[in-house]
Amino acid sequence: MARIMMHRRFLLSRRPFGEPVPEDFTYEEVAPLELLDDQFRVANHFISLDPAMRGWMTELPSYIPPVELGAVMRAFGAGEVIESRNEAFPVGAYVTGLVGVQSQCVSDGRGFHRVSPGEIGLSAFVGPLGIPGLSAYFGLLHVGKPEAGQTVLVSGASGAVGSIVGQIAKLKGCRVIGIAGGPKKCAHLVNDLGFDGAIDYKAGGLKRSIRALCPDGVDVYFDNVGGEILNAALGWLSLGARVVVCGAIS
Repeated sequence: MARIMMHRRFLLSRRPFGEPVPEDFTYEEVAPLELLDDQFRVANHFISLDPAMRGWMTELPSYIPPVELGAVMRAFGAGEVIESRNEAFPVGAYVTGLVGVQSQCVSDGRGFHRVSPGEIGLSAFVGPLGIPGLSAYFGLLHVGKPEAGQTVLVSGASGAVGSIVGQIAKLKGCRVIGIAGGPKKCAHLVNDLGFDGAIDYKAGGLKRSIRALCPDGVDVYFDNVGGEILNAALGWLSLGARVVVCGAIS
């Protein structure tokens, strides 16, 4: 029982203005809740820090209700069941779900899924086998529908979703160009992830760079950012191009 004696968590204490700062959150250490029937307790091993979390902190209308003030900060994660009164989630099972920014969470199973880490490791389920990987896979293949020989342009290309998009597109035989911020990220795209080219949007001349690296136009644009980068990409689409609107973090 020593594993569940301390419950450490971060609460959203105020709505951030601009970039979040530590003062927007409250750290607590509290006694764990007793389990009710059909509930189980998860020790959170991995918590995913995602751009979407910034949107969840606001009161603006969205696809999901905002995090309430005084509530545990929402976050996806993965962990191990350490106490259970739910037969579907026994002790020792590994799960993923909205665990929150905390050391443990209690659930009745809604929104949680059992996973088998195996050799790939549990952390993969907050990355390539989690929401980022699913967003990349279905967004590119089901919406973008890339074909061998076509040009795929990806914004936010060094991020969790964009980096996977580029690799899937390469597996489909496409020419892949990534847009990222800074020479280090751009080098990572080409040298480590196998992109055919990279554009540093911070260097200026974004439209000119897109046209230079996509001379025949853009067949699939996978957008993770919106804003000025989206506008630049839309100006160089090929006839019949597909645009995957995955994120608008700008």
